[in-house]
Amino acid sequence: MYASVLEVLEIVKEECIHDQQSVEAGVLINAMESFDFVLTLHLMIDILGITNELSQALQRKDQDIINAMKLVQVSKQRLQMMRENEWVPLLEEVSRFCNVFEIEVPNMDSKFKPRGRSVRKCKEITNFHHYRVDLFYAVIDMQLQELNNRFSESNTKLLLCVTCLNPSNMFSAYDKGKLIRLAELYPADFSMIDLVSLEHQLSTYIVDMRTSEEFTSLTSIAALAKQMVKDKKNVVYPLVYKLIIFALALPVATATVERAFSTMKIIKHRLRSKMGDAWLNDCLVPYIEKEVFDSVPNEVIMQHYQKMQSRMQSL
Repeated sequence: MYASVLEVLEIVKEECIHDQQSVEAGVLINAMESFDFVLTLHLMIDILGITNELSQALQRKDQDIINAMKLVQVSKQRLQMMRENEWVPLLEEVSRFCNVFEIEVPNMDSKFKPRGRSVRKCKEITNFHHYRVDLFYAVIDMQLQELNNRFSESNTKLLLCVTCLNPSNMFSAYDKGKLIRLAELYPADFSMIDLVSLEHQLSTYIVDMRTSEEFTSLTSIAALAKQMVKDKKNVVYPLVYKLIIFALALPVATATVERAFSTMKIIKHRLRSKMGDAWLNDCLVPYIEKEVFDSVPNEVIMQHYQKMQSRMQSL
């Protein structure tokens, strides 16, 4: 892929009739044929590989919270291991890559010379310090800090409380104390009387669940909620069912909000900066809920617009 991109850029540089595009292609080639680019490229590939499973898990609507939290811890551990042990293997891999494509590999003991900047205005450091500390360590620390910020101690405790509702392995993750603490986080929905009732309701609930064949084979909180509604257990254990609803809404709402903000940048850009809230909302809903709107036949949509007002001809 790297060689193919360079080849295409070379063609653009040599054959493009527009001078600006030719110059831009030359700049890109110059950047791609540098040690800095190759090192950064390999570093990003490794980091994205470490966090890929976590990223995919957090983007799914039917999130498995237990596995997601486990992946957070695994990603942190792998990033820390990479920081401590994988600088030398990375440097060796990058050096081999550079040798294949005849890219100059700087001497790590030499003084670092930044590209495009005056040497006199830069602090005197070696190439080794720049690439290992200012780049390798800095990027990994940034990723670790981002994970720590997004999954703080309080957020982690909240999600771990939610995992106690998981019915896998005959409700092996069940912990009444954590579920009561989860309810205490929603004072507007659980009064003091509700908390007292919840404690007794949970004790009855777990015995009922573990002795019912319909529930012992369940593997997710979503399946548990469906089965409770099917067997009308949501009426028998209303407070427990409310906790389950909150547990289901929490991760989905987070992922949905993230997707909505990402979509907003696509819909409302500089050419549509004066778009009103109503029109923006009308554009966002079909874009975000593509699966729903794809299932609606075009004929139904045409008939709907046809009936909205009289038209000179049929759509």
